[in-house]
Amino acid sequence: MTSQLSVAADLLTMLSATTTEPRQDPQLTALTLAVAADIPVLLWGEPGIGKTSAITQLATSLDLPLTTVIASVHEPSDFNGLPVVGDDPARLGVPMAPPDWAVRLVEAGRGLLFLDELSTAPPAVQAALLRVVLERQVGALRLPDGVRIVAAANPRSSAADGWELSPPLANRFVHLPWRHDHDVVVRGLGGTWPRAVLPQLEPERLDEAVAFARRAVCTFLDARPALMHQMPTTETRRGGAWPSPRSWEMALRLVAFATAAGAERDVLSLLVKGTVGDGPGFELLASIDRLDLPDPETLLADPASARLPDRGDLRLAVLDAVVLAVKKRPDEARWHAAWVVLVRALETGAPDLLVTPVMTLSALRQPGWDVPASIERLAIAVPLGKRAGLLPVGA
Repeated sequence: MTSQLSVAADLLTMLSATTTEPRQDPQLTALTLAVAADIPVLLWGEPGIGKTSAITQLATSLDLPLTTVIASVHEPSDFNGLPVVGDDPARLGVPMAPPDWAVRLVEAGRGLLFLDELSTAPPAVQAALLRVVLERQVGALRLPDGVRIVAAANPRSSAADGWELSPPLANRFVHLPWRHDHDVVVRGLGGTWPRAVLPQLEPERLDEAVAFARRAVCTFLDARPALMHQMPTTETRRGGAWPSPRSWEMALRLVAFATAAGAERDVLSLLVKGTVGDGPGFELLASIDRLDLPDPETLLADPASARLPDRGDLRLAVLDAVVLAVKKRPDEARWHAAWVVLVRALETGAPDLLVTPVMTLSALRQPGWDVPASIERLAIAVPLGKRAGLLPVGA
């Protein structure tokens, strides 16, 4: 006769049998990109929303042995190593014996080290983790290059006996907010969970990706030197993402990986803001958008062929740049060319973006300059043109 426990075991086996499927998920893509870039990742989220499950599934998808270490239940010596006194310590020194989990990782040569409950680790343990996260050093052992580090933490308000992360430790991670997706959870409970897939890095794009990332970050920091190092003033914000030379180096690497993988903008946004903070990250993203904008001098040289961005904010930035270029070096031919660019903008986009450029360009007219015939096509420009004296009142 079959025992009830045996039947229960069969039922549990059936309930635990699930499948996976590829699914576009920005936070999962950002996580896998950071893992591919070999940058430690810290997932922030409330208890019970699937951080541990996501990391377990990530290790399975990437075929990496998973080693889980609950940071809050370990002593500093578990990361620094325990001193082992040998036969002649005065001559040979006292080596620091690493814990068994570190030895297993070194023997495997690869793996995913998951540091869980990081926000409940006391300051002494956080200090011991500094070398593990940055230098991959555990006692006398150095973790192999094939080991990736991912951590998880709950906000202090929902962590049991929680601590804020120390600034030195926080600045070694890319911080990703982890939120549950209703559709993903429902489909997962039905037996199918999303599958983490390493990004497809295009070999022919690697040189371009490195050059683009360096130009993007260096151009931005040249213009905003104050953001090179800006540690927040509050304890809570110091435990998150903030700009420093170290985090800008991580941001540069992540921009390169996202570019080589052709990642969507929302993925890049998660990575950049999770590395240098929301404010600096938003500014860098805006700067990256402007890197690919057409040169206003090129547009003025061949205005009839002008190709303008589709996004409204970028299109307005280009039109403002064209008008500014005329203002810096005004002559009648350039002024007329700018009007042709505005007509092109009217033909290919929303007219409401033209109000400010038309008003500004109208005001740049100098005595003796002919009014361009193309201005008649700008219905929105007629009242502004009258105000600037470009058209007769009865026009």
